Amino acid sequence: MKVEAKPDFQTSTAPKTGADLLIDLLINEGVDTLFGYPGGAVLPIYDAIYRARGTIKHVLFRHEQGSIHAAEGYARITGKPGVVIATSGPGATNLVTGITDAMMDSLPLVIFTGQVARGVIGTDAFQEADVMAITTPITKHNYQVQDIADLPRIVKEAFHIASTGRPGPVLIDIPKDISAGELFETPEEGTINLPGYQPTTKPNPLQIKKLADAITKSKKPVILAGAGILHGKASAELTAFAEKHKLPVVTTLLGLGTFPANNPLSLGMGGMHGTYAANMAMYESDLLINIGARFDDRLTGNLKHFSPNAKVAHIDIDPAEIGKNVPTNIPIVSDSKEALIELMNQTSESPENEEWLETLSKYKEEFPLWYKHDPNGMSPQWLIEAIHKVTNGDAVVTTDVGQHQMWAAQYYNFEKPHRWVTSGGLGTMGFGFPAAIGAQMASPGSTVVAIVGDAGFQMTLQELSIIYEQNLPVKIIIVNNGALGMVRQWQELLHGNRISESILQTQPDFVKLAEAYHIRGLKIESQEELITKLPEVFAYDGPVLMDCRVLQQEKVFPMIAPGKGIHEMIGVKPS
Repeated sequence: MKVEAKPDFQTSTAPKTGADLLIDLLINEGVDTLFGYPGGAVLPIYDAIYRARGTIKHVLFRHEQGSIHAAEGYARITGKPGVVIATSGPGATNLVTGITDAMMDSLPLVIFTGQVARGVIGTDAFQEADVMAITTPITKHNYQVQDIADLPRIVKEAFHIASTGRPGPVLIDIPKDISAGELFETPEEGTINLPGYQPTTKPNPLQIKKLADAITKSKKPVILAGAGILHGKASAELTAFAEKHKLPVVTTLLGLGTFPANNPLSLGMGGMHGTYAANMAMYESDLLINIGARFDDRLTGNLKHFSPNAKVAHIDIDPAEIGKNVPTNIPIVSDSKEALIELMNQTSESPENEEWLETLSKYKEEFPLWYKHDPNGMSPQWLIEAIHKVTNGDAVVTTDVGQHQMWAAQYYNFEKPHRWVTSGGLGTMGFGFPAAIGAQMASPGSTVVAIVGDAGFQMTLQELSIIYEQNLPVKIIIVNNGALGMVRQWQELLHGNRISESILQTQPDFVKLAEAYHIRGLKIESQEELITKLPEVFAYDGPVLMDCRVLQQEKVFPMIAPGKGIHEMIGVKPS
């Protein structure tokens, strides 16, 4: 019987398409990894990815939300834009949470969404959604491609916008007939022409001089270090400047690691669950120097009581943030590193703040972070300290949002930048585990640990497939208290102990779940078990899930209740 030869589509000499051009442009931008999920409107792009195999890596996530949180983790560690691909309609709308998260936390992303063909846009075509309207409030900028010839310019501009000034997500919506369209001639190389977008990176010398003079004259100065230090790669400059003039440093949640936690000048994290010393330093200061933080409500508490006697200086690359929440006496629009370099050059005299440093030292000594050891159970705070010890404080730590996030922020003392990956502004459950995947891909040689809650982990646990498939040695620590921990804490303390729908009555067997995904799983119910197993887990060259059963009733202290001032903390001392 004669067998007819089948066409060899792998060696097809079909003309290049808009999708092929897109992949070429991404390679030219230095993109090495794509986080995505295919669908009808992006099939031409995935066809081009197939043709370009070996030159660019694509990771198939199990849900679009997982892909974009992984891209956020990648961006947080590398500082480069994470690149995401999703199809039209539900594929694009499944990215909305991650886009908003990246926007609020200033993370550079470039997102490509498929769109129905130009001729049917606006007709409620199958899997059509108005992605431009949906994402305008939650992106730094967005585009819809209307001509293949515009693609090189749009891609180059998108990467520039995402990664300069205050970083953020940029979305490019590509109609299917654009990506599938044939290239009859190669479009001109993209050039950037954005006259309305010119971020100010160097500080005004006169404003620097004002701040230098204010520092010299102050008696109670304090630096507030935010994530802008990380984006500006200015941790070394911050440390040198603080040490030169003996300036105490408070970090925001997203600023952890910008200043070494073991430095005597470090006061720890400020805000709702910050240390007593950090919050009182901001409350009592006469000069508050904010570098790269946005004065959000979780940091400031009631604005009427925030740093009432302080002259406020605010260094930020985004002028819209200066004076937005807190009246500012010395505004400085600048990249954080450039501003600190100029301050080092202009500030010759240090303030006479010896008494202030002694006061803050007493605050640290008299009101340290605390928790009670329970011989019959495992304290979550102790669990975090144990993880810190076994990793020598050098792991990349990602988290979801809630009690476990705050305990990780309080008890995993970060000595280096770019080791802390968490959802700050949006507070996204389900963020921590996929972000750990992106972080591990960004830094293959690092120890990466995802500290997650039992509730948040269940929102994106399907990405367990990825760490097995890609053989990523991510360590997953489930801080399992059988509850929506922070919700329960608020209900107990602020809502008359009316515990409404915050206890998880049933849970999966997380060990069997891990094994179903071909991953090693362990259940830990005591401190003794953890002490035995934790070193083995972190020595194991592969992914591991640990279901750690902790005390349900534990709370995060200190705490500033909503509407209270930064000095009105509860739980400062054991009750």
